[in-house]
Amino acid sequence: MGRTLHQAQTRAQWLKHHAKELGFTSVGISRVRKLDEEAPRLEAWLKQDMHGEMAYMEGNFEKRLDPRKLLPGTQTVVSLLFNYHNPTLSSDPEAPRIAQYALGEDYHFVLKWKLKELLKWMKRDWGDVSGRVFVDSAPIMERAWAAKSGLGWIGKNSLLLNKQRGSYFFLAEMLLDVDIEPDAPATDHCGSCTRCIDACPTDAIVKPYVVDGSKCISYFTIELRGAIPEPVQGHMEDWMFGCDICQEVCPWNRHSTPTTEPRFSPHPRLLDMTKADWLDLTEDVFKEVFKDSAVKRTGLAGLTRNIAFLQSGEVGHKKAPPGSGEA
Repeated sequence: MGRTLHQAQTRAQWLKHHAKELGFTSVGISRVRKLDEEAPRLEAWLKQDMHGEMAYMEGNFEKRLDPRKLLPGTQTVVSLLFNYHNPTLSSDPEAPRIAQYALGEDYHFVLKWKLKELLKWMKRDWGDVSGRVFVDSAPIMERAWAAKSGLGWIGKNSLLLNKQRGSYFFLAEMLLDVDIEPDAPATDHCGSCTRCIDACPTDAIVKPYVVDGSKCISYFTIELRGAIPEPVQGHMEDWMFGCDICQEVCPWNRHSTPTTEPRFSPHPRLLDMTKADWLDLTEDVFKEVFKDSAVKRTGLAGLTRNIAFLQSGEVGHKKAPPGSGEA
């Protein structure tokens, strides 16, 4: 028993040290179990159609609750944070905006490579270990696991918040078939603050800790394939891909520091583009600027749709949110 415990502790120390060598800012460890307490919340969210057209959210319900259905034999869930904060602003204050996470290279590829390296090192140093790595690529309740492993708490804007690092970070996971000493869960530190709720221009945060995904600017600009609903016009706050409003107003992000990962730096041309450049965006420029970017997900057609929608709804800045009853 003592030897097994010592081995689990040693593995935890090894894992956190080597993950930081690869640039991960924090690592949290949980023993695997079924997340029964998450089931009612997920079911209610889906029944209220808060996932909009994101049909993939309806599938793999049991897998979302129990990682052992993704990797039989899993004993440990490892959650990792990677800072992407890039507060550099466009040279043109009137240019449409892109969420910070998408300013650099596509995080799926950058982080997946790092996770595979970490797993390779584990096999080299630990011997017989099997696992799978994920970066927003499988039905895993990543924020719930990160909170259980002490990396932060799920805030009123539904994002993971960390007292030292705010929320500008990617989440990644490893499922492993070995026992590793777990960390203690984090506690909630949102208190009475409602800044994210008050700031959301589309009222997507319908109540504390519940975000109606089908009302979120990120949904409209990335996930939605058809036309953006007319009532949203004038409420997009210049966001053409994603949205950071609920992060920008969060007090915990005063602790955020810029990323040190070069691959998450914006393309040199990106921040120099003016509003006029975006309105005249061509396929050649799109391919150059977003060659390795997550923005490719929406494609040129989707991005130009978003830009045109912003332009047609331009009435200065923030109006009354849709459904508020104000003129």
